Amino acid sequence: MVRINPSILAADFANLERDVASISNADLIHVDVMDNHFVPNLTFGLQMVGRLQEVSTRPLDVHLMIEDPDRWAPEYAETGAYSVTFHAEAARDAVALARRLRQSGARAGIALKPGTAVEPYLELLPEFDQVLVMTVEPGFGGQSFRESTMPKLALLRSAVMKSGLDIWLEVDGGIDEETISVAAEAGADTFVAGSAVFRSDDPAGRIDLLRSLAEQHSH
Repeated sequence: MVRINPSILAADFANLERDVASISNADLIHVDVMDNHFVPNLTFGLQMVGRLQEVSTRPLDVHLMIEDPDRWAPEYAETGAYSVTFHAEAARDAVALARRLRQSGARAGIALKPGTAVEPYLELLPEFDQVLVMTVEPGFGGQSFRESTMPKLALLRSAVMKSGLDIWLEVDGGIDEETISVAAEAGADTFVAGSAVFRSDDPAGRIDLLRSLAEQHSH
């Protein structure tokens, strides 16, 4: 099952409701929450995510690039977000936090920066519903895809298949019609695309194209 989750970081913030309506064929809507501490950029906060939850026709895939997710992430789950992903590098107790997110009714996700090793998390996989492999350094949209992160993804795919668990493997950063096939071949099934969708004249058509490319190359 391939999922395409457009990132509204690339949308027109003054016309968010319109832009969200233009991607009604997306699987989820990816919301990048940045606090200007964990990453050098500031985007949405809790209130904005709560409002998006009210106007969005698709479930929200919230990606927290923030310090102290142990304190804040459960509040995002309580907005009704479908999925809440926090960074391994920022969490004090990733397992306890994931369990709290699940208790709040959200899928629990853990994100790894390009330089973060995946091995320490492999035995913890049953605690998570999603692992997000960052294919750029988090903080800004429009960066180039890093193919060097693909072995990490392949290792995760192999571990997930062995476990038999329903864990989504997500990639975020520089995903477009060229790189999506590389990520799908390495084992991703959930793809965040920002500029590739919203910089197009036909965002819905672009989602269909990305989905079909990923399906051709997926496991």
